[in-house]
Amino acid sequence: MIIGTAGHIDHGKTTLVHALTGVDTDRLKEEKARGITIDLGYAYLPLPNGEVLGFVDVPGHEKLIHNMLAGATGIDFVLVVVAADDGVMPQTREHVQILDLLGLDQGAVVLSKVDRVAPGRIDEVAQEIRALLAGTPFANSPLFPLSAVTGLGVAPLYQYLEGLAGGATAKKTSGHFRLAIDRCFTLTGTGTVVTGTAYSGEVRVGDHLLLSPAGIPVRVRGMHVQNRPAESGCGGARCALNLAGAQLHKEFIHRGDWMVAPPLHMPSQRMDVRLRLLSGEAKPLRQGMPIHFHLGAADIMGRVALLEGDILKPGQEILAQIALDRSTLAQHGDRFVLRDLSARRTIGGGIVLDPHSPTRGRSRPIRLATLRSLETNRPDEALARLLQAGDTPLDLVAFQRDWNLRDVDAEALWSTTPMVRIQTGGGWLGLAWEAWDAVGENALVALAGLHQSAPDLPGATAAQLRMQLPQRPPLEVLEARLAALRDAGRLARNGPWFHLPGHRPQLTPQDTENWNKMALLLVAGGFQPPRVRDIAQELGIDEGAVRGLLHRVARTGQVLKVAHDHFFPRESVGRLAAIAEALGHELAEGRFTAAQYRNRIDVGRKLAIQILEFFDRSVFTRRQGNLRSIRQASEATFGVGGNALPAPNNESD
Repeated sequence: MIIGTAGHIDHGKTTLVHALTGVDTDRLKEEKARGITIDLGYAYLPLPNGEVLGFVDVPGHEKLIHNMLAGATGIDFVLVVVAADDGVMPQTREHVQILDLLGLDQGAVVLSKVDRVAPGRIDEVAQEIRALLAGTPFANSPLFPLSAVTGLGVAPLYQYLEGLAGGATAKKTSGHFRLAIDRCFTLTGTGTVVTGTAYSGEVRVGDHLLLSPAGIPVRVRGMHVQNRPAESGCGGARCALNLAGAQLHKEFIHRGDWMVAPPLHMPSQRMDVRLRLLSGEAKPLRQGMPIHFHLGAADIMGRVALLEGDILKPGQEILAQIALDRSTLAQHGDRFVLRDLSARRTIGGGIVLDPHSPTRGRSRPIRLATLRSLETNRPDEALARLLQAGDTPLDLVAFQRDWNLRDVDAEALWSTTPMVRIQTGGGWLGLAWEAWDAVGENALVALAGLHQSAPDLPGATAAQLRMQLPQRPPLEVLEARLAALRDAGRLARNGPWFHLPGHRPQLTPQDTENWNKMALLLVAGGFQPPRVRDIAQELGIDEGAVRGLLHRVARTGQVLKVAHDHFFPRESVGRLAAIAEALGHELAEGRFTAAQYRNRIDVGRKLAIQILEFFDRSVFTRRQGNLRSIRQASEATFGVGGNALPAPNNESD
C-alpha cells in the first residue's frame, strides 16, 4: 500500500514520516539547509505481517505544488497533516481540493504539533478541519492528534495503518504494466534506474517495455519493489526498475514519462475529458484558456476547448478537449488536475474519457454522444453504449488499448457482447447487429437504383458502392457485408462488380449484333487485339460508333481499355496478368524488366510497355525505375475467371 502526505508547508509532514519509519525523506542538500521539503521523498515501513507500507512525502509550499501533484498520483491512502498551532492554511485547502480531483477517498487526518498548544486549541483546529472536509470523501476520516517530535499519539496512528495494510485492497494486477516515472538516476555498476508508482499490471525481470512517449525499447535487468529486491512487481506498488537498452540514455528520461508494456504505447497530444471547475474560482473558464495539465507525474502546458458551451462556471462540469504542447500517455479513467497559466493555483480537474481525440467534429452531437457513452468505469457497459450510439464501426484494438485490457480479457468481452466483428489489416472492428443489417439493406437499395438508372452497367465495385451509402462504412466492413449477402443468395458478383441476382447489362439489339462481331475479332487477336480503327475498317462500321460501343461494353466489364483506342478482352488481360505474376515469382526479388515481359508475351516493345503501364494504373504492378513487381494477385485485381469471353447475355455469376 502507498501512503501519501498532504498539507501546508512546515506542518510536520516529513517529521511525521520519520517518526513512523525512521527515514528522513529530505535527501537534497537544499532541503537540509532550508528545513523544508522541495522534492518528493520516499520511505518504507516493513510490518510484522510481511507487508511493506510505502510513503510518499510531498512538499507543501505553493510554488512546489507541481511536485506535490507528481507524488499524489497513484497513492492508495493519504494523511492530511494540519499543524495545531497554524490550523487550516491555504495549501491545506489546495491539497484537499487536489486529492478530491484525483479521486482519492481513503485517508486520515493528522493534527500535528499538539505539544505546542493548549488542549482548547486542539479542539478548535479539529473543528476547522471537519468544516474543511465536509462534503469531501474525507468527511468521516479518523483524526489523530499527535506530536511527531515527542512521540505522543504516534503509536495509535501506527496501529491504524498496520490494520489497513492487513486488509489492503487487492493488488492491481489486471491490465498491462504501466508505471508513472517520477525519478531517474544512474548507479555505478548498475546503470539507469527509474522509480515510480505502478498503476496496473505486472512486470518481471527480463520483460521488455517501452519508454513512452519517446517509444524507446528497454529491458528490465532488475528491480526493487517497496524497497526490497524482487523478481516481479505489480500495480499499486512503488517500483525501482534497473533498465538496459541500446537506445536508452538517462537524458532521454524525464519525470512525467511512462514505462509501459508495448501494447499501451500510443502517445497523444489531444484528449477528451469530463472537466470540473472548482467552486472557489472567481472567474469562469473560457474557450482556449492556457493551463498546466497534470497527469501521472507530468506537468504539461496546454489549452482547453469547451465542447458544450463557451464558458464553464465555477462549480460546474462540462465535456472538454485538452490540447497539449507535447505528447503524453493517458488512458480512459485517468484523473488529471489543471492549474492556471502562472501555476499559482489549482483551478479544476477531471477524468479522461478518450485519450485520442479526433481533430475534427469534436462538438458534433454524435461525438458528444460517444463521450457520454464513455462516462462509466465498466468496459462492458461502455462497449455496449458505443455500439448502440452510432452506425459507424468501433475500433476494437483502440478500445482494448485505451481501457488497458489484456487479450484474454478483451476476448471474453467481445464474446459476451452482441456485435459483428470484422477483421481488417489493422485489427478488428465491431459493429452492432442493427448497423450491420442496415449496411446490407442500404447496399441492396443502392444497387437497385443503379440498375434502374444505368442498365448497361454490370454493377458496382465495393469502393464505388461505398460512396453511395449513408455513413460510408469502412471498405473492409462493406466488403464483409457484401460477401455475407452473396453467401445468402441476395447478391451476385461478376469479377469486381456486385449486382442483384438476375441483373445483366443490357445492350440494344443493334449494339448486341455489332458487339458479337467485335468480340470475335478481339478474341482472335490474342495478345494483340485490333484497335478501334482496324475494327471499324474490318466490319465497315463508323469508327466513332465502334469506339462508343466499346466504351459501353467496357462499362459492363467484358473488355478493358488498356491504351488509347485499344481494348482487350477481360480474359486476355487475366492471362497477361498471370504471365507477369509467374515471371515475378521466377526472378530474384520478384522484379522484372519490360524486355523480359515482352519476350514472354511475344509482342512488340511499344505494346508491352502499354500493357505494363495499364497494370501500373490498375495497381497490379509497381514500377521502381526500370523494374516492376507484383502488388496484388491478378484475380483480386481483375476478377477474371473462365477461359472464354462471356457474351453480354450469358450468366455472370
